[in-house]
Amino acid sequence: MTTLDFAGTARSITSGIVTVELNADLWRITRPDGEVLGYVHRWQSAAGFRFQAKRMLQRQRRFLPLGDFWSIDDALDIFRF
Repeated sequence: MTTLDFAGTARSITSGIVTVELNADLWRITRPDGEVLGYVHRWQSAAGFRFQAKRMLQRQRRFLPLGDFWSIDDALDIFRF
């Protein structure tokens, strides 16, 4: 389990999920205790901004893309499961 004892600006979205803005287009998603769940990356498509959610797989040391979403709320919602 990766935990972080430092954080920038953090805000709680829903119970059990905290976001930390790393830059204008990247957010780290953690549990309140600091366990990293994954990341959300904003990117520009031809149709507008999209938000890609990636789950962090600790044991495999890689990321699993969970999907692209039209809103950050939808991208964050997938981390509840």
